[in-house]
Amino acid sequence: MSRSLVFGVVIAAIALVLGSSSLFIVNQAEQALVLRFGAHRATIKEPGLHAKLPFIEDVVRYDIRLLSLDPPDEQIILGDQKRIVVDTFTRFLIADPLKFYQAVRTEVQARAQMTQIVSSAMRRVMGQVMLPSILSDERARIMEQIQHEVAERSLREMGIQVVDVRLRRADLPDETSQSIYDRMKSERERQAKEARAQGYEWSQQIRARADRERTVLLAEAQRQAQIERGQGDAEANRIFAEAFGKDPQFFTLYRSLQAYREALGDGNTTLVLSPDNEFLKAFGAGPARRGQ
Repeated sequence: MSRSLVFGVVIAAIALVLGSSSLFIVNQAEQALVLRFGAHRATIKEPGLHAKLPFIEDVVRYDIRLLSLDPPDEQIILGDQKRIVVDTFTRFLIADPLKFYQAVRTEVQARAQMTQIVSSAMRRVMGQVMLPSILSDERARIMEQIQHEVAERSLREMGIQVVDVRLRRADLPDETSQSIYDRMKSERERQAKEARAQGYEWSQQIRARADRERTVLLAEAQRQAQIERGQGDAEANRIFAEAFGKDPQFFTLYRSLQAYREALGDGNTTLVLSPDNEFLKAFGAGPARRGQ
């Protein structure tokens, strides 16, 4: 192989290396920083083929798309000293790649910093509100306030534009939930005991009132019965007296027959009397005729 051919191959290889080192591609989902010895030279956001000085300039690429941050759950103390476990998510994008590079350099470091910013904003804002506010329509206003604080600080410190901060879930801690459940159970049991005691008291009052009314009704009925019975006896005596006045012998016979019915009416009574006994006089003679 001739020396000129070897020289040409070497020159071609050097040109290829220089070309590959001086050209780079930025795709549609990226933005890039061109750094010369670590100092910023250019910011490229347009996709396509771009050039740089080989060996002395470097390219740092960042995602231009919307990114997500899902920090772990954490406990927060509210303004009424209630503890809740919150689960949040944040959507953001790198708006200023140069500031982003100068502040955090990598997305991993940016996510760690963003987690602290979101946590700090959540604790500051929610530390001033009560638990009912988190569970009401005020929740949207609270989240807007948190998002505004996170967005302002993230853009100022890291060049990150925060698009959304949402509260995915807000629950009481397990130990708090169990404690609340136990208190609710005790309260319901206390209310049930009170209701049963009150029901028993009412039932006793109703029974006592019913017994009192029954006693009054019976006494009134007995009084009325005595009155009616007395009036009946008086009427009977009047009738008997009137009958006795009209026909004393017939009245005597009638009274004797009543005595026989009372004494012998059941058919199981045996009397041993002499024939001339006064009790049997009506059987033997009957009523005397008038005028005799």
